[in-house]
Amino acid sequence: MVTPVAAASTTSTSYTPTVTGAESGTDEKSATINYESFLKLLVAQMKNQDPTEPMDATQQMAQLATFSQVEQTIKTNKNLESLLQRTSLQEANSVIGRTVTSEDGTISGVVTEVTLYNDGIVATLDSGKTLIIGPGVKVSETVANTPETSDPET
Repeated sequence: MVTPVAAASTTSTSYTPTVTGAESGTDEKSATINYESFLKLLVAQMKNQDPTEPMDATQQMAQLATFSQVEQTIKTNKNLESLLQRTSLQEANSVIGRTVTSEDGTISGVVTEVTLYNDGIVATLDSGKTLIIGPGVKVSETVANTPETSDPET
């Protein structure tokens, strides 16, 4: 998720993303471990139930539904991560060569390159300054300066 942004005054200012790919991968591994633990518990419960008083069918169906929901949530999260990566690439590509201005108007320039992080984009301007692209940043078409060739007296 992109955090609130502000202008960075020089190229020496480093940007630290708030969420790393490693953390995202850890969340997925944690969910998978919980998923596997749930399966083990369900199987153990079914093996060790009292044959004279078996588990209620509605409880068993509820547990299986929960199992299915966890599995689908893991798959959905993977798809969302992929979609967010593609969207970030498109957003980064769309600002290269355009003029960007910080929310307070103190930094402005043409974007020469962008650096993608898990939670945002940092643009490097033609002046060498960097600007975090996010809410409040104005993006506009770059107008080429053309010298005037017509002389009104000729």
